[in-house]
Amino acid sequence: MMDSSKVLEIFKEITRIPRESGHEEAMRAYLQKFAKERNLACKTDEVGNVCITKEASKGKENVPALVLQGHQDMVCEKRSGVTHDFSKDPIKYEIEDGWMVAKDTTLGADDGIGDAAMLALLDSDLPMGKIECVFTVSEETGMDGAFGMQPGFFTGKTMINVDSEDEGQMFIGCAGGVDTLAHFKYHAVNFNNSYKTLHLHIFNGLGGHSGDDINKGRMNTLSTLAKFLSKELENEEFQLIVLKGGGKPNAIAREAEAVIAAVDVKGVEDRFFKFMEEVVKEYAETDPDIKYTATDCQCTEKPMDSKDADALVRALAACPHGVIAMSKDVPGLVETSTNLASVSMHQMGEVEVVTSQRSSDKAELKEIAEKVAEVFRKAGAEVEHVSEYPGWKPNPKSHILDVCVSSYKKLFGKEPEIKAIHAGLECGLFGEKFGNLDMISFGPTLRNVHTPGERLDLDSLDKFVKHLTDVVTSFS
Repeated sequence: MMDSSKVLEIFKEITRIPRESGHEEAMRAYLQKFAKERNLACKTDEVGNVCITKEASKGKENVPALVLQGHQDMVCEKRSGVTHDFSKDPIKYEIEDGWMVAKDTTLGADDGIGDAAMLALLDSDLPMGKIECVFTVSEETGMDGAFGMQPGFFTGKTMINVDSEDEGQMFIGCAGGVDTLAHFKYHAVNFNNSYKTLHLHIFNGLGGHSGDDINKGRMNTLSTLAKFLSKELENEEFQLIVLKGGGKPNAIAREAEAVIAAVDVKGVEDRFFKFMEEVVKEYAETDPDIKYTATDCQCTEKPMDSKDADALVRALAACPHGVIAMSKDVPGLVETSTNLASVSMHQMGEVEVVTSQRSSDKAELKEIAEKVAEVFRKAGAEVEHVSEYPGWKPNPKSHILDVCVSSYKKLFGKEPEIKAIHAGLECGLFGEKFGNLDMISFGPTLRNVHTPGERLDLDSLDKFVKHLTDVVTSFS
């Protein structure tokens, strides 16, 4: 049996498995056990990728092998104040109004629902050619599994990636990307006893995927807070004690906070509220539930030296964030963007800033990454580029594209959208590493991925499963 209820049943099992990027051991064991119980060939490589193979059905031995590919890991984000341990706690979800939603954490449908669909195919008795289901590790934090995979791990020359998020859209290209990290060192000084401390907090932003949602006009709370500190307080004597916010490199910062010390904390509070009132108005349509507070607090950490603090907040305020350029060839497609992802204080005297850049143009990717790097170098930071991955150039003459489009039209009586995506997919890396692969990516509709409130549209899941089933069984 292969239908959406079976896929959802398997996905519900997956929501109980810890699988944060870099910690996929339990998910890997689940996949291995799944294969063993069904007498399916299963292999695991040195980096933790898993490939489960189901041989062709009788009469389908001459059909070319199909590779289906998704990733084992998930982005683990939760709302402020929520008690949830991603290393052991199952994801709490609800079914409401036709959606499966995790309200306080990420759901992990990215890419757990794709994994579930592959497993349902492996568990079925559908008439189909040989399928190789590849589950990579640490896709969300740098595509480590795809980078570490060696030639020969799978044999097929046609790949269906099941890591897309808009049913009815088929993706044949994606952006490349790189993370730019800045490391600041600062001198700690003594607290000025004539000052009082104040905690500034901006939270409840929508955030979202730094590729798919970068053009949706959502607030980057880190950028907003940095602009307040650098511009609104430029004539104010104050000490910066704590500055942090954001989360994963591929998520827009939806929360940021600072602890400062000043003589006139009431004046700072008033200016903060006035500043935020104006900013919130700008986001009334695109990010309507932003909240902010300014509260007295106690803090034991030592403040930063004023010059170091000034350099840090000015660099953060100057750091570009958002869409840099739109595609000249594909209407509505973001070509180049950058995301101010996170600021963290790892230990006394050190601050790390994480940013991520994306582009479907190699030269533009390098240019925006260097622009971001230069902002932080001028502020005295050490900068490095990490986790670079290639884009995926569209092939409109693809055979698997023709198969998928014909299937969709037959099933639903309309043309699907053929698109490229401003997000990273492992297809780009597989294409560069292994060459001569015919690839496509599609999936059910997901919303608010990489953020608490992530949701899966169950009607779209039904259509996705019907489409995937028809493509796999009709492929030749």
